[in-house]
Amino acid sequence: MADQRTTATVMAGIPAGNNSLFHRLQFNVGDPAAWIDIDGRTTMMVRDIEMQRARSHAVADAVVCPADFTPQHGLSGDRETATAQALAELLRRAEVTTAIVDRTFPTSFAHELGSAGIAIDYDAQLGVAERRAKGDHELDALREAQSDTEAAMEMACRLVANASADAHGVLHHDGAELTSERVRNAIDVFLLARNYSNPSSIVACGPQCADCHEKGTGPLRTAESVIIDIFPRNRSTLYNGDCTRTVVHGDVPDAVVHIHRIVAEAKASAIAVVRAGATGEQVHQATIDAITAHGYPVGPPSDAPADDFVGMVHGTGHGVGLDVHEPPLLDLKGPELVVGDVLTVEPGLYGRLVGGVRIEDMVAVTVDGCENFNTLHEGLDWSG
Repeated sequence: MADQRTTATVMAGIPAGNNSLFHRLQFNVGDPAAWIDIDGRTTMMVRDIEMQRARSHAVADAVVCPADFTPQHGLSGDRETATAQALAELLRRAEVTTAIVDRTFPTSFAHELGSAGIAIDYDAQLGVAERRAKGDHELDALREAQSDTEAAMEMACRLVANASADAHGVLHHDGAELTSERVRNAIDVFLLARNYSNPSSIVACGPQCADCHEKGTGPLRTAESVIIDIFPRNRSTLYNGDCTRTVVHGDVPDAVVHIHRIVAEAKASAIAVVRAGATGEQVHQATIDAITAHGYPVGPPSDAPADDFVGMVHGTGHGVGLDVHEPPLLDLKGPELVVGDVLTVEPGLYGRLVGGVRIEDMVAVTVDGCENFNTLHEGLDWSG
């Protein structure tokens, strides 16, 4: 009797660049690959020279290569196309007529499946829930990443706080101006020695802080807030840290003290709401309530902001794991939180005249609250 099977769940791409596929396979490779689930039996398709390593390390019941499923017209000389053609042939031989795919499924694979007459059914949540609910080894990796990120943060904040200021208020270190670029380079070197790849950190001073994602350029100055945001990825575990602190060299302006107090209050209020069953929107609403209670707006301004505008222009935070930004969002319409969600909580206030303050912690959702991975102080004075 013919097999009545009609559907399969499929993911595809390059695991080294597709974190959803890597998470499913737990196997890192820089060549095209596919994961197939047919009736609960899983298969990994990978380049032939990677098969032995995959059989030892990948999470799959079977490992095959494209040549094992060469279609009648042969395989392309392009590896990605060949893998997509072989995937289509594997599904055809298994009498699969519909492939359920995730949000990362490549167009090249979709094209080959379509050419083979296999329909595609898109599941927006495929792989998302599994990545959100972190297991013990993932939580350990994230704790490690955040601890190392905090060490880099402490180094950078102390570098700024203990610099010397010239007669014009420009900071100097080791006989040269201390710039955003120099602090960023110091962060890079610090983290490279600890086995991290590090995207360009934010080191923004004074008016540059008005743009919450401004990387920062040029000399740093005394008595102005410096927002430092570091988000490196561990080269071994592939999990990310993400931490923001604000430092002021010398005398702290009253206006910065004021907004710092409000931001710290907002962070505490938001973290107090975090628990399984709460929603990302509820966490964000706690931030909104804390900030607007002091007369500051939350949300992007409808027009170009005036010079004296001060407000919070972003959500409260986001999920973090293999990607530094991943579901869920702590924002309007943010979904219900689940045990194992790891989140950043990062309220801020920004303006051209006052500069800006942002404080960011990483927390893991538990049944009745959360675990805060941060131990670093959140004050403005790092000179001690």
